[in-house]
Amino acid sequence: MARRPVAQKPVKPAETNYITPVGFRRLADELTFLRTKKRPEVVGALGDAAAEGDRSENAEYIYRKKQLREIDRRLRFLSKRLDNVEIVDPKSQKRTDRVFFGATVKVEDSEGEEFQYRIVGEDETDGANGDISWKSPVGRALLGKTEGDSVMVRWHAGNRELTIAAIVYV
Repeated sequence: MARRPVAQKPVKPAETNYITPVGFRRLADELTFLRTKKRPEVVGALGDAAAEGDRSENAEYIYRKKQLREIDRRLRFLSKRLDNVEIVDPKSQKRTDRVFFGATVKVEDSEGEEFQYRIVGEDETDGANGDISWKSPVGRALLGKTEGDSVMVRWHAGNRELTIAAIVYV
């Protein structure tokens, strides 16, 4: 009996992952740490736990297996993310009059409250420090704008108007 070919999903092309040099170093350092230090340490502890006997009731063995799976998952994720990365250095930006990737943007809302955002890659976001993704609603609204421009941004509590007060590339 002949087997019918299985229809395969078309492979979606990987989207370019923009990242700053600092963000790239951070992810590469994490990958190196997990590969060279953390994983071998967990594998050793797993071997020790396996040598203790019955694995089905060995809490240390079960914990180390779970920890190893999490490390391997993170290693796969980081490897894939770093494969499709394009490093963009904000310091090399020629047009500093507009908001592009890597810009630090000072904005003011309609009540006069000031915020500062740095437009970074998806893997570098840190809301507490004002690092927002270029794909976020605020990031997308600011891209391409100049000092003095106003943008309407969808916020968690509705729409908000932001006016660009300053653009800096550091």
